[in-house]
Amino acid sequence: MYTTDLSKPGSAKVQPIGPAEDPALLEAFEARVAADEFIEPKDWMPEAYRRTLTRQISQHAHSEIVGMLPEGNWITRAPSLRRKAILLAKVQDEAGHGLYLYCAAETLGTSREQMIEALHSGKAKYSTIFNYPTLTWADIGAIGWLVDGAAIMNQVPLQRTSYGPYARAMVRVCKEESFHQRQGYEISMQLARGTPEQKRMMQDAFNRWWWPSLMMFGPPDDNSPNTAQSMRWRIKRETNDELRQKFVDITVPQAEFIGLTVPDPDLKWNEEKGGYDFGAIDWEEFYSVVKGEGPVAKERITARREAWEKNAWVREAAQAHEAKKQARKAAA
Repeated sequence: MYTTDLSKPGSAKVQPIGPAEDPALLEAFEARVAADEFIEPKDWMPEAYRRTLTRQISQHAHSEIVGMLPEGNWITRAPSLRRKAILLAKVQDEAGHGLYLYCAAETLGTSREQMIEALHSGKAKYSTIFNYPTLTWADIGAIGWLVDGAAIMNQVPLQRTSYGPYARAMVRVCKEESFHQRQGYEISMQLARGTPEQKRMMQDAFNRWWWPSLMMFGPPDDNSPNTAQSMRWRIKRETNDELRQKFVDITVPQAEFIGLTVPDPDLKWNEEKGGYDFGAIDWEEFYSVVKGEGPVAKERITARREAWEKNAWVREAAQAHEAKKQARKAAA
């Protein structure tokens, strides 16, 4: 789930309510949201709410689609037929997640073509986590365990987000992401308890993916320009820092159980708060990756553009078939 807030501090502000908004409609909307009612596509909503949702859902969809690339690269190199079949199913799931989410975003009035054009032009962002390379098979375990684990942490509250189509899409997505996280942890466990070379490989992957996984939750709350409004409108249910803390508290014991060391010398249990204190995140790295300076950022977006262009004939054929079908129906 990749709903990282990718706005740089100071680059965006809470969207103001437009002066043309009807006060009575706005009051009724706020009351429905406060009562935890779902807002549906044909319901009245503030334009700022529509814009925020369009940005977040489309960014989420882009992340699912781009997220297929680092793992898809390992399907032919998986170490066994079983691993190959599992990874193939996982990548297929991610494609489905992207389609659910594009459909949800389209209900807000933005076409899929517009969203994809924004991605390819660089106007729209996707989760920074996918601009890191997958160097070994252990990276596939780390992605499933850590990246999808962080995704689940983000996505479970979204099953109660205030926009109905988004919330309903997340029910199935969360079930499938749970499978993804388990297969990743199984790979990680097997390697961590394998030969010394396998354990070193897994520890190396864990070291490289730990901090980017913490960055997935977005910038600190005091530097997150959209969090306050999103919380008020029940688009988000928990803040970036709250979700990040939950992830650390759950994941550290999992790492210890399989014999891996968390790459954070400042990590320690805080009895008073009932959770772990952890070191400072390198936010300069985060924002440089957001700007497209990640290790494989250009490779990722180039792959998406080429896939879109080379497979245009499939879309055209489908559209022609549908046009003929509708013409026959009209003539009947």
